[in-house]
Amino acid sequence: MEDGTELVIGPGEAYEIPPGHDAWVVGDEPWTSVEFTSGHTFAASSDELGERVLATIVFSDIVDSTGVLERLGDHAWANLLHEHNVRIRAAIDRYRGREMGMTGDGFLALFDGAAKAANAAMLMSSSVAELGLCIRVGIHTGEVEIGGGQARGLAVHAAARVAALAGAGEVLVSGTTHDLLEGSGLSFESRGPHELKGLSGARPIFALNKPSAGDASLY
Repeated sequence: MEDGTELVIGPGEAYEIPPGHDAWVVGDEPWTSVEFTSGHTFAASSDELGERVLATIVFSDIVDSTGVLERLGDHAWANLLHEHNVRIRAAIDRYRGREMGMTGDGFLALFDGAAKAANAAMLMSSSVAELGLCIRVGIHTGEVEIGGGQARGLAVHAAARVAALAGAGEVLVSGTTHDLLEGSGLSFESRGPHELKGLSGARPIFALNKPSAGDASLY
């Protein structure tokens, strides 16, 4: 190896050698080997390798949480945050979402359908509004890699960027998710194309309109 490490590999042995080495055959016998370029992942669990799924990703975040904390104080804020978490999780569960983790004072969840995600987002917003809190929510649909209990991939970053565009009480969806919601009965307002940080090209963004009182059954 480049650091001077030496290893002798004998007949019938398995080995893994990282890049940065020189090698030669010792003796006069022919050397035959079978090499697996992905050998370091052999026999790894599916959780370790990662699982790619198509999902609708929902990011939520409390608007001006620092200001609320300063106004209420630590103890009252902790109680309010706990109730916020309970209500967000209830909305995720109601629409059979999968909580993937918390992002500061927000949540990341995956849903197996765009309509489920959109309705869950509306329920999140309305239920925490009863607590005097405003959240912003961003939704995008794409392939996600799940490994080690984490959701990774470009689609996750896109959803986070969509959420960052939202104002207090808003649910914004990407053009991809908007197309999938055609015929769902939900209505939208176009926010035009936006450049999402770290992603190429302007992408259409839509605001999900809040249902009227007569449409409350959508929740």
